[in-house]
Amino acid sequence: MAAGSRYGVTLKQLRELMENKELEGVQKVQDFGGVHEIARKLNTSEAAGLSGEKSDLEHRQDVFGSNTIPPKPPKTFLQLVWEALQDVTLIILQVAAVVSLALSFYKPPKGGGDIEEEEHSTDWIEGLAILLAVVIVVLVTAFNDWSKEKQFRGLQDRIEGEQTFSVIRSNTMTQVQVGEIVVGDIISVKYGDLLPADGLVMQSNDLKVDESSLTGESDQVKKGVACDPMVLSGTHIMEGSGKVLVTAVGVNSQAGIIFTLLGAAAEEIDEVEKKKKKEKKKKGAGGAINDLALTDIPQIRVDVEEGVGNAHPNHTLPNSTPGKGGVPDSPEREIGGECGDEEKSVLQAKLTNLAIQIGYGGMAVSLITVIILSIRFSVDEFYYNGSDWNLYYINYYVKFVIIGVTVLVVAVPEGLPLAVTLSLAYSVKKMMADNNLVRHLDACETMGNATTICSDKTGTLTTNRMTVVQAYVCGHHYQPNRQDLPKIRDLPQHVGVLITQGIAVNSSYSSDVKSSAEPSGLPTQIGNKTECAMLGFVIDLGVDYRQLRKDMPDTRFKKVYTFNSARKSMSTIIPLDNGGFRVYTKGASEIVMKKCSFLVGEGGKIEAFTTAHQDRLVSTVIEPMAKDGLRTISIAYRDFVPGKADKNQVHYDSSTGDPNFENMGEDNVIANMTCFCVVGIEDPVRDEVPEAIKQCQRAGITVRMVTGDNINTARAIATKCGIIKPGDNYLVLDGKEFNKRVRDPHTNEIRQDLLDKVWPRLRVLARSQPIDKYTLVKGIIDSNISAGREVVAVTGDGTNDAPALKKADVGFAMGIAGTDVAKEASDIILTDDNFTSIVKAVMWGRNVYDSIAKFLQFQLTVNIVAVIVAFIGACAIQDSPLKAVQMLWVNLIMDTLASLALATELPTPDLLLRKPYGRTSPLISPTMAKNILGQGLYQLVVVFGIMFFGEKMFDIDNGRGAGLREPPSVHFTMIFNAFVMMTLFNEINARKIHGQRNVFLGFFSNPIYYVIWIATFISQIVIIEFGGIAFSTTSLNVEQWTWCILFGVGVLLWQQVVTTFPTSFFGRKMETDSNTNPKFENNNFSLRVGANPPEPLSPNLDGDSVPSYPHSRSHQNPIVNRSGQILWIRGLTRLQTQLRVIRAFKSTLEDMEEKRSCHSMHSVRSTRSYLTRPTSDISYIDDDEKWKAKGSAVSSNGHYIRAQHDPRS
Repeated sequence: MAAGSRYGVTLKQLRELMENKELEGVQKVQDFGGVHEIARKLNTSEAAGLSGEKSDLEHRQDVFGSNTIPPKPPKTFLQLVWEALQDVTLIILQVAAVVSLALSFYKPPKGGGDIEEEEHSTDWIEGLAILLAVVIVVLVTAFNDWSKEKQFRGLQDRIEGEQTFSVIRSNTMTQVQVGEIVVGDIISVKYGDLLPADGLVMQSNDLKVDESSLTGESDQVKKGVACDPMVLSGTHIMEGSGKVLVTAVGVNSQAGIIFTLLGAAAEEIDEVEKKKKKEKKKKGAGGAINDLALTDIPQIRVDVEEGVGNAHPNHTLPNSTPGKGGVPDSPEREIGGECGDEEKSVLQAKLTNLAIQIGYGGMAVSLITVIILSIRFSVDEFYYNGSDWNLYYINYYVKFVIIGVTVLVVAVPEGLPLAVTLSLAYSVKKMMADNNLVRHLDACETMGNATTICSDKTGTLTTNRMTVVQAYVCGHHYQPNRQDLPKIRDLPQHVGVLITQGIAVNSSYSSDVKSSAEPSGLPTQIGNKTECAMLGFVIDLGVDYRQLRKDMPDTRFKKVYTFNSARKSMSTIIPLDNGGFRVYTKGASEIVMKKCSFLVGEGGKIEAFTTAHQDRLVSTVIEPMAKDGLRTISIAYRDFVPGKADKNQVHYDSSTGDPNFENMGEDNVIANMTCFCVVGIEDPVRDEVPEAIKQCQRAGITVRMVTGDNINTARAIATKCGIIKPGDNYLVLDGKEFNKRVRDPHTNEIRQDLLDKVWPRLRVLARSQPIDKYTLVKGIIDSNISAGREVVAVTGDGTNDAPALKKADVGFAMGIAGTDVAKEASDIILTDDNFTSIVKAVMWGRNVYDSIAKFLQFQLTVNIVAVIVAFIGACAIQDSPLKAVQMLWVNLIMDTLASLALATELPTPDLLLRKPYGRTSPLISPTMAKNILGQGLYQLVVVFGIMFFGEKMFDIDNGRGAGLREPPSVHFTMIFNAFVMMTLFNEINARKIHGQRNVFLGFFSNPIYYVIWIATFISQIVIIEFGGIAFSTTSLNVEQWTWCILFGVGVLLWQQVVTTFPTSFFGRKMETDSNTNPKFENNNFSLRVGANPPEPLSPNLDGDSVPSYPHSRSHQNPIVNRSGQILWIRGLTRLQTQLRVIRAFKSTLEDMEEKRSCHSMHSVRSTRSYLTRPTSDISYIDDDEKWKAKGSAVSSNGHYIRAQHDPRS
């Protein structure tokens, strides 16, 4: 490899090296001379890392590859057109149009005279017009798909550009984009990180890794130079910290190799799937992936052994969505994935139910229409008139089928999924500007229904800009402000050394405080904010902590016990200059104090730290600090000395070697400590948070604080935020008391009835463990004591918050402070970690729900009118007043244009002045039902008035009973024009769904809306005046146009009458559903449209798994056994196609943030499920059974393990 001659190791050697693990891996590394020799061969400085020069980085990418996986090219426009053409309804229309077109050129044997031939010559126009209308619908659908895919790819590129990782270059720790990491880089890894590349451990501080995403084994693997130096991309750091030398990136990493194989096999899998579909009846649907022998894959392995550098242009990967592991979409993949256990979103559930109901209705009406038209014509023509059968009469039956299909097209709300997609896509894009990065599309809408927000404190409600403002040192409490803190000269020398070294050394070296470029500016805090506050305290003392770190580099550390939520402390063991070792510990005051037996008192003297002394210190120092809203951190030390030991030191025999801290165990090492300092750290409440919480409370959303801080600090911050107020009788509990109240005293099980007594009044949960947060979230969601069941949103930043984030209806991860594991478990990422962004998410969510409701109100009105008009027309005059092409135009107005117009309305603050809808409130509220029925009645009166009395009212020719070849009449043109005008003006009414009278309010705030409205109006004028035979229209005069427009304007006036009509006639207002007594849930409104959860569909319909509804599991579902019927219904609607679009968008969004340079836990999990390996991950928590103290456990990485399933737990 000439290009790689400057390196002492080849890409192939590095790839082969990374295939080993544990002791075998240690031996292989030793064969190369050790990890330090490998670094030397890669021209990497162990201390300074790479130089960072552009030419060097580019050369490494050419030789060893870049840290990306080449994306699959997007679908072409023609492919999207072909997909849109697969719609069964459109296929039926196309066939009918072609038959109509063919018959128009057929001359009947009996002849018809010259006149008939002349008329006959223009009859082909209708068939061609239907085909053109189908082409327009297909092109519009394909363009929508194409533009959305382009939009989401742009969003994906943006997200990938924001993913960074800590890399040492030029002796400086810098944040580098994941895609720019190269072989030879030294990366700094810590608790919670998702590894972006393969590498070798150079230094390990108790480093433990969760490799379940690659191996399926849930046990954490200890990593170190001497035990197992190989770390792989896509795995998670669950404990400790360290430095890693990158040895393989992108497609050359172990996860990348799997993607390469699956990507190369994707086309073969597609071919096999196609063959399997043909044999569906024999072998069952979609067995392609299962039947594809894995032995077939290695033959595709063209250059896998040699590796893929960027210098090899022929190697590109066909898979662009590694979140799916390169496996094509298939029912097996989707059902087998984690989504199998997920419940549908609130809106999705209601829409599915509504769509199925309307699907049944539309099918029935269209079928009846065709039957009635056919029977009436046959009876009249062949019985009464006694005509003989002639092939010519097929024209009539084809026309009847076309009318029936167009009734179905209008009846079925296939625009609903399009409206949902447009609304969500538009909102997701806008929410990016409001610091909400939406990973799961339906989370946006679900957030609008949220009734509870369980929020972290640090960084979400507070600024996360921490400062030490009080300290207790040598028996003196320095308070109340930062200005009162001591200087180093005020302290005994040895105490000053303890404080400065104990803080500087016993913290992550990636935590740093950089002075601001501006003299008056605040210093920049990098890394853990609590550690930064304490480093700031060292600076305030007048000491340079960086010099202390240079004197004690982390390579000299004997052992590190890194911070995690179980320990709530961090400890570091360092060697002493005069022999021996010192253990420094810092952490939550009550945790550290329990491990202390001594205290540095006045003058720096060592005093016994008795229980009475501890209680006194808590009451006089720690509690007052906490009541001021300060986080209290205690710092302690313990010395292990080879010589004579003082009373607070431990002697060890140096002749037998250094103490074996590993064998001693953490509890024995961190014991009998000497406390020398307690600091109070201020984290101010964000200025905007109290008002944001007020907004939530006005909007009917309960905010609960769940924090790891002590109860006094939590209570003080909650009071400042407005979560609790003095005398409001709400509960403030710590984790121990909470568990005591919600667990059965005999079995120690969580009991829902006990939880139901606690959570309604609970506002603050302090000193909580991640399992407590999960218990609270699950308890609230599963509770049935509130009328509409709670919809819960949760914030989290730690790795162990993942179970609660997964369980919540909407999980918010912190974009700044959050770990990669938390982000992967979340639905939305707060890019600014700010609570106000959650409030904005609520507003956007409610706006999405309202946008869909607006579109629904508009479309159902049109549906009802069009179906009734077509049906009555068929019964009364043996013809549909609205022709096939006209209905397609109306359908285009309803679907694409109206959904685009109504789905892009901007949210207003008024959305936060009403209560949430809740899970069980009907999708069509009583107010909406009143508007739909009221407007439908008006439009039916107008249409039937014109149909039956139009010739008298407007002095025009009667168009009823026209023959098959008759030219378009003014009569029926007026019906069509009046109907479209009423539909257009009703689109203005549809903007308001809560009974507002001023429907024009904010009309010009949305340019998309009024531009579409005006364009549709102009298009209608063109169709009427110039549509001619193609649209079955004829030109109207000014008077006739005036009447049509007046009928349209009448819709606006009639709406004022409808608004005045009491809504109580239609039932309770939707806004009060969540506050009413549960007993009303099952009486007269239990059958409201869209109110009940939908019945699960057959998994074979579109690959979606069967949703589960906790409140409807008790009875047998009748539809599960009728999948054939539903398949027929879904096949006859465009829902299937549009839902595929939505799923594609959702998948794209999920992939965006789940990817770390195309490698993620989810992507490798998909790979693993494809390779039929076992899985064990937080995604598969059993939500339906209580966690038992003896029957379940929490593994050290925070994952829940069922004891009966895994004996190791």
